[in-house]
Amino acid sequence: MEKTHRQIMSERARRLRKEMTRQERKLWYQFLLPYEFPFVTQKVMGNYILDFYCKRLHLSIELDGSQHYEPRSLEYDRIRTIYLETQGIKELRFTNREVEQEFEGVCEVI
Repeated sequence: MEKTHRQIMSERARRLRKEMTRQERKLWYQFLLPYEFPFVTQKVMGNYILDFYCKRLHLSIELDGSQHYEPRSLEYDRIRTIYLETQGIKELRFTNREVEQEFEGVCEVI
């Protein structure tokens, strides 16, 4: 039996939760998990998986590694951001480097 798109996306999100990057773990455990508004990790939203999502705030937080700066990825991210905006979701993007070197500043922006 062939898996549905939703099943495939859910499995991918589950795998990403288990394989968080060092920067994702830092932001999650040191800031978002105890944050006053509840966030979830690797939320499936349409055809996309959001790194961190807060339903109450309609807020997505994305951490970008170097692969996000290749032309194809830049276009993909642009289209993704437009989709999220049509869903009423604000997206904040930070680089992994920002999380590593400017953690307090990232937290202040959020």
